[in-house]
Amino acid sequence: MEQHQPKSSLHRIHQSVVRWPFKEIPLDTFCKAVAEIGLEGIDVLYPEEYEVPTRYGLHCTMAFAGLGDNKQIGMNRQEYHNEFEASLRENGPLAQKAGITSVITFSGPSFHDLNSEQGLRNTIVGLKRLAPIAADYGLTICMEPQNDKRDHPGYMCNTTAWGLEAVEAVGHPNVKLLYDVYHMQIMEGDVIETIRTHAQWFHHYHTGGVPGRHELDECQEIFWPAVMRAIVDTGFTGYVAHEFIPTKEPLAALTEAFAICNV
Repeated sequence: MEQHQPKSSLHRIHQSVVRWPFKEIPLDTFCKAVAEIGLEGIDVLYPEEYEVPTRYGLHCTMAFAGLGDNKQIGMNRQEYHNEFEASLRENGPLAQKAGITSVITFSGPSFHDLNSEQGLRNTIVGLKRLAPIAADYGLTICMEPQNDKRDHPGYMCNTTAWGLEAVEAVGHPNVKLLYDVYHMQIMEGDVIETIRTHAQWFHHYHTGGVPGRHELDECQEIFWPAVMRAIVDTGFTGYVAHEFIPTKEPLAALTEAFAICNV
């Protein structure tokens, strides 16, 4: 199969794209198009998909490794920690073989018997347990703060501050945050100053237009070139992955996002 080299290797922002908003396009077809646009990888793939981007000169820039989901299962409940460790030990070697360096995790939601303080303590315990295992496979575990106002009602890690408190308490170089600009614009705004202040804890970024989680165009409220320049100015060398739901032709929308963020 023909190999495609990414066109963005000399650009200051390393861009990739999250798979799920484009899931109607077969993965191989999508990878081929992504490479031709100039992005460098596909974000948030499952173990059976880890190797697919490599056929097109791309990377899986972040992976699911069985460390919870963004609905009901997360780090804030200790009864899941055994399962998470087993999943990481199973999927870690597969991720390492595919050249993956980042995996995603979630706090989980609040429950009637679990307040934010206890959930935070449980999350710290779980991340401390998993950190050395992740390091063995060359992986950084990234927890994602998400909005609980529109998309994830009850989600516990709903602010940058909550996420920072967790990863700072863990204090391990292989545990960081995935800073999703869409989610945090909804919850707290002040995106650029947050990036400047806390960059050392941000290992990965996601985009998405506000409101609606659609294209990064003139119909939403974030000025993306300024956000990208702020990221570059911190010395960031990781990936910024697009996670928007296209309302126009999907690949045209992705091409436009690539150009907007190619600062």
